[in-house]
Amino acid sequence: MLFKLDNLAQLDAFDSIIDARTPSEYALDHIPSAHNAPTMSDDERVRIGTTYKQLSAFEAKKRGAALAARNIATHIEQLFMDKPKDWRPLVYCWRGGNRSGSMVTILRAIGWRAQQLQGGHKHYRQLVVNALATLPDQFQYRVIGGATGSGKTRLLHFLAQQGAQVLDLEALACHKGSIFGGRADQPQPSQKAFDSQLIDVLRHFDPEQPVFVEAESKKIGQIHLPDSLIQAIRRAPLWEIRLPMAERIAYLLEDYAHYVDQPDKLKQQINYLLPLFGHAQLAQWQALIDQRAFNLLTEQLLTQHYDPLYLRALQKQKERTEQHILSLPDLTAETCIQASQRLHNVTPLNITKTGR
Repeated sequence: MLFKLDNLAQLDAFDSIIDARTPSEYALDHIPSAHNAPTMSDDERVRIGTTYKQLSAFEAKKRGAALAARNIATHIEQLFMDKPKDWRPLVYCWRGGNRSGSMVTILRAIGWRAQQLQGGHKHYRQLVVNALATLPDQFQYRVIGGATGSGKTRLLHFLAQQGAQVLDLEALACHKGSIFGGRADQPQPSQKAFDSQLIDVLRHFDPEQPVFVEAESKKIGQIHLPDSLIQAIRRAPLWEIRLPMAERIAYLLEDYAHYVDQPDKLKQQINYLLPLFGHAQLAQWQALIDQRAFNLLTEQLLTQHYDPLYLRALQKQKERTEQHILSLPDLTAETCIQASQRLHNVTPLNITKTGR
């Protein structure tokens, strides 16, 4: 009934993975393919904990068992009723204790081949931490670089359409990596949840094939990238996208259209640049927002802030021994398809190698 997980690849052998913890625990971090079927809600778990402290462990176990039995019955009726007789789920809770154990007992009594993850999520998390230190270094990366607005993320999407292995770190982090990069409709995941998603993506890649990734700093919003991945990316060959300024501005205004539609929010975000540029410059940029002069504002932000920042970052990356330039006239679908095909096939059309 207990299953000892020695490596994360063993998770793929199960038909389903069930997280028996509360919804808040699941939201903080979970095995990426797991479905949440809590044996107790968040409120119920608090009540049982209070009973344990104020009355007794015996009283808490009685009440907890009654709650778990009712909740598991609901899950069977609503989630598991269509499962075949040979269904083999893996069930886990925090430490592989009563919550997952009670669910496995009932599922096995029905006839399903349920197993309980030994050590629970705590053990799974340790495997993720171990993988963060070693797994990123097992791949050959091709890094897509370039100044802000050069279309790096768009090119990654076209590479994925070409069948390339793409590691989209900004998508995993739910952030575009600048003070304007937060998503209004989706907050960033917890660090643990990001780690889980990152390792899940990497472990399904073929190490014999290259992995395309965007050049990133050590942090994307509030998410820290593992040192092993940062070092591997900084050693890998880089293809620097170069795009005319007018095209960069057009791309950014399209990609950040929500700020054009919500100028007050743009003003709020631009205030984060106050320590770098002072009140006079911020007042000028705020005035451009009021005038809806977004093209001029974008150009000034690029030339005065983001481009110098990018050049300084390039100068610090002394580990990289190979760098190429890929000049694009625009970011139309036709141009991006042609560029992604070149990169995927590593043909040198319009690519100039530069010395370091």
